[in-house]
Amino acid sequence: MNRNRKLAITTLVIIYLVIAAGAIVRMTGSGMGCPDWPKCFGHLIPPTDQAELMWQAEETYQKGQVIIRENHLEVALRDFKSAKTYDESNWENYEKHDYAEFNAWHTWIEYLNRLLGAIAGLSTLLLFLSSWFTTPKRTDLRWLSSIILIGILFQAWLGATVVYSVLNPIRISIHMLMALALVAILFIYYEKTYERKLFSQSSLLGRFFLLSLVLTLIQVLMGTQVRQYVDASKEQIGNVSFSLQGAETLIFYIHRSFSIIVILFHLWIYKRIRKEQLSLMKTQQIILALIGISVISGIAMYYFDFPFSTQPIHLVIASILFGFQIYIWLRSYRNTNKITY
Repeated sequence: MNRNRKLAITTLVIIYLVIAAGAIVRMTGSGMGCPDWPKCFGHLIPPTDQAELMWQAEETYQKGQVIIRENHLEVALRDFKSAKTYDESNWENYEKHDYAEFNAWHTWIEYLNRLLGAIAGLSTLLLFLSSWFTTPKRTDLRWLSSIILIGILFQAWLGATVVYSVLNPIRISIHMLMALALVAILFIYYEKTYERKLFSQSSLLGRFFLLSLVLTLIQVLMGTQVRQYVDASKEQIGNVSFSLQGAETLIFYIHRSFSIIVILFHLWIYKRIRKEQLSLMKTQQIILALIGISVISGIAMYYFDFPFSTQPIHLVIASILFGFQIYIWLRSYRNTNKITY
């Protein structure tokens, strides 16, 4: 396995960790644990106690440091040492939003999510540099790594807008879909490290794999719509133990029923793979298992009012499923006569 392939796998794993961390952030309601960006309350390492965010006399403050004062955030305009009384000329109101709460648990969960995001960015940069200094020259890998780097930077910007919007559900969904796009491009990059022309042959089975991928993506998009409805409803009624039962929407019914189509289509693909005795059968078995786990977690959320950990499991499994479908689709174009696992 060459250097670029190793870096692609490493970056892919890290991005999946970021997706998992983001799911935990959403489950625990920690999205505003760090109300500013890219730092956390103006610190590279966030505070552990609210007392650290209160104004104190004769305390040294650095430019950009954040405090909570009179239920709003204030930002230090310069480096200074405070006097015995508060001097408002040293501070300015934080204008991005008016959210000013501190919860150490939420802060550190969100901080770890951002830390993983920063590591993903570093790994992407290394992949980019490695691709551009590869010998012999690989133009395809160079451009793919450039797209991935631009994508991760765009993803970071999206993360900032999510915070500035105080967790707008639509922006959260776009943030998630962008992560899946990065996963897809990384899988293409990984496959291209094996050969220059990935799509050198036409495969009928490959078209079925692509269709299954599209069906799953549609299901994910509908799932984000259901999740937006849940988030909006929780915010409106202020009830953390919100239940979907009795509050279903049309998109929820479509999302639930569409899962049957997804299952049946993948079972049909598995039957065809088995009939043709292709070695992709093991991969398709994994895909069916992932679909099963996703469906079970969805049922649990509906009938048991979102039990702990079912939300991140549902999201992370859907993301892994998407990755395996990208993988099996790309592999199906390698050789129409003998498809390797």
